[in-house]
Amino acid sequence: MKKKLALLLTLLLALGTVLSACGGKNSAGDGGSENEKPKQEFRVNIKTEPFSLHPGLANDTTSGTVLRNTFEGLTRIGMDGKPELAMAEDYEVSEDGTVYTFKLRDAKWSNGDPVTAHDFEYAWKWALDPKNESQYAYQLYYLKNGEAANTGKASLDSVGVKAQDDKTLVVTLEQPTPYFLELTAFYTYLPINSKIAQKNPDWYKDAGEDYVSNGPFKMVTWEHRSKIELVKNDQYWDKDNVKLEKITMHMIEDVNTELSMFKKGELDWAGLPFSALPTDSIEQLEKEGILNIKPIAGVYWYKFNTEVKPLNNVKIRKALAYAIDREAIVKNITKAGQIPAMAAVPPSMFPENEKGYFKDNDVETAKKLLEEGLKELGYKDVSELPVIKIAYNTDEAHQKIAQAIQDMWKKNLGIKTELENEEWAVYIEKLHRGDYMVGRMGWLGDFNDPINFLELFRDKNGGNNDTRWENPQFKQLLIQSQKERDPEKRLELLKQAEKIFMDEMPVAPIYFYTNAWVQNDNLKDVAISGLGDVQLKWAYFE
Repeated sequence: MKKKLALLLTLLLALGTVLSACGGKNSAGDGGSENEKPKQEFRVNIKTEPFSLHPGLANDTTSGTVLRNTFEGLTRIGMDGKPELAMAEDYEVSEDGTVYTFKLRDAKWSNGDPVTAHDFEYAWKWALDPKNESQYAYQLYYLKNGEAANTGKASLDSVGVKAQDDKTLVVTLEQPTPYFLELTAFYTYLPINSKIAQKNPDWYKDAGEDYVSNGPFKMVTWEHRSKIELVKNDQYWDKDNVKLEKITMHMIEDVNTELSMFKKGELDWAGLPFSALPTDSIEQLEKEGILNIKPIAGVYWYKFNTEVKPLNNVKIRKALAYAIDREAIVKNITKAGQIPAMAAVPPSMFPENEKGYFKDNDVETAKKLLEEGLKELGYKDVSELPVIKIAYNTDEAHQKIAQAIQDMWKKNLGIKTELENEEWAVYIEKLHRGDYMVGRMGWLGDFNDPINFLELFRDKNGGNNDTRWENPQFKQLLIQSQKERDPEKRLELLKQAEKIFMDEMPVAPIYFYTNAWVQNDNLKDVAISGLGDVQLKWAYFE
């Protein structure tokens, strides 16, 4: 296991961005004869309806996949996995690292309107406006007065983003942020056509003349719960480097159907990061030599609703977490080189998290903690515990993992559980409302820094903190880390924060992610970053 982990980590560090140049035997889309030019049309399954295609409301990987290919921020993560200039053609940083002045290039929205600095200012302030309930508003807390404005303690006018003129955007930060140019590539930092958004507040809900974007592709069809079609954006400033003419994104929940369509030549890709492969097929695909596996900075975990009894008790939460056999899950269910997780931050960022904070499948300790937790809650024994409901979004692998954990908790602790599943958009809304007990979720890094895995839980009512957990010391350590200029001292503060987090266990980490997929042999230069997100700007069929 250690050798496998070392290999995976070496790959992750060495690759940064994975350029998908190898793949399956599917040759559909090659246009026929060798002398005939291939059709530049990419067909893929994204499995489910995006939560939202508004950059300020999106909070999931499906929405992010669409937005990264239709919009563009001040920067974009390049083929080498590093941020490169995009809508900004140049920038300057003040000596103290808190003021960025971006000069925008000549660029247009897909309807021909110019992209202006005002569009960025509008979009960022829209997401921070508390009435819009952006789950990802906290990503903009790096801006001066960003958090204060989002919590109603300051006006939006005081936020540190200002269009000096149409081509100049001045951004003032609360404190120096060394990864800020990675953040400006993230979808919460994307611009919005302010003229259209002010005229039509529902501009983002359907494809149509008001759904305009500024990226390499534009959306022309959105058949809800069926498919999305993108075409090359002829107004895009860098259109000469965009080779795909059309992208069709199907929404098929059954991953077996997806793989079958791939084998028939009806899809050019099957599996992550767009969807997933059937777990039962992975070993055979590997034997056939067509399976791609790449490690990414992401973690699969079970969130606990810490306001619901008995999960309001830390010992009960830890008992449940310790009684999971992660090695069995990755070996018998997921089967794609995933790494058992006994920590929150991936080992690519904290190498010591290869070992983590507790032993995997530590049933003896789990039983002891359960007994102590029952006493603290006033229960005579485990039979008096309410049935614990495990929620997950519809998916074969999520179902198998939930069933396995259900069996483990029953066998190891005598705890009764029920399984609940919902379609993704319904499921994630229920988690955000706190309408769950235990819910599966994954987190892929938005940018390459450990704070991204911890800041989710900084505030009880924070955008993606569905656990309702909060700890003042944890919060203070995160705040201190953002002010600390010494990189080593900063990492130490983050490690102290993670220790508190794992000791209180608002989530039970299960495994660290890999991406597993098969693809058309002729498809080249699909860019998958070390964080697992995907871009098609440079993709083409050979």
